[in-house]
Amino acid sequence: MKTMLRAAVAGVSLLLGVGTALAEGELQIYNWGNYTSPELVKKFEEKYKVKVSITDYDSNDTALAKVRAGGTGFDIAIPSGNFLPVWISEGLILEARPDQMENFKNLREDFVNPPFDPGRHYSVPWLWGTYGVAVNTKHYSGDIDTWKVIFDPPDELKGKINIVPEMGDAIYAAMTYTGGTYCSGDKEMLKKARDVLLAAKPHWMSMEYATQEPMVKGDMLATSDWNGSVLRQRLVNPDIRYGFPREGTFIWQDTVVILKEAKNVENAKLFINFIMDPENAAMNSAFARYANAINGSEPFMPEDMKGAPELGLPDFMKGKTIFSVACPPDVVELYTKIWTDVMK
Repeated sequence: MKTMLRAAVAGVSLLLGVGTALAEGELQIYNWGNYTSPELVKKFEEKYKVKVSITDYDSNDTALAKVRAGGTGFDIAIPSGNFLPVWISEGLILEARPDQMENFKNLREDFVNPPFDPGRHYSVPWLWGTYGVAVNTKHYSGDIDTWKVIFDPPDELKGKINIVPEMGDAIYAAMTYTGGTYCSGDKEMLKKARDVLLAAKPHWMSMEYATQEPMVKGDMLATSDWNGSVLRQRLVNPDIRYGFPREGTFIWQDTVVILKEAKNVENAKLFINFIMDPENAAMNSAFARYANAINGSEPFMPEDMKGAPELGLPDFMKGKTIFSVACPPDVVELYTKIWTDVMK
């Protein structure tokens, strides 16, 4: 994964928008765990004769800290869009100009010009989804379309609740539950969110990222979670349902970028172009169980994802979702103080 393309091949790839170039060597990918399709990787390896290696991480904070430290050996990383402005401002990634690649024409129009990367000079979408609540309805038959499940839970769920410990997501959920707004620095609203989190914590059994196996087994009965994770759970245990919190939630997207320290830049560009092909995007969705942002991928999607309730937005959520963006540094500092208290 650390062998660069020969100069002649690099020249051809530049002329052709990396669409038909031949490649060789290696590619090192740094991605969330259990989030990269082995079938997709195999297809890329066979097409371009590139050996791909995957290293996992469990949070945006972990990934950012690792890349900041340098010397990772990674070529590609996949941070969430709301973290991307930090990666750009700190010079951690290349301005790889995916907007000039051959398959960029397949990108859905509503993903072409995100606030965190206008015009897509640095990134392309990997997958996208929503943040909500997973509930085992065998044990609880009440309303699940609310953050109340996590923050003021019914007796049936107390002691069997998990919250995914992603700081921004958890605090945002508490803010919307208490009537606040995304990235608000209003100290009164922040205090309400902090109080809600601290009052709810005794009812939680854990604060873990790994939710699928314990939810399927019934060790957890409810958790905050991302929609594709809950889809996976339901396909194994049909009692599990995804709740869309009517108080409000956000749409997130994870983004593919090339690290400034990448040794295999041309292979990384080939991979970015490759995943914007409709059939390949569908392959990625089929594995991770999240939606992609590529037009024409629908015919290639697995049947159990077509019309899956977790992947759409119900009518009652219209006007109650926003795109996840990076909060100002002063607000992040306030959130960090709250989260430090919650994690004690």
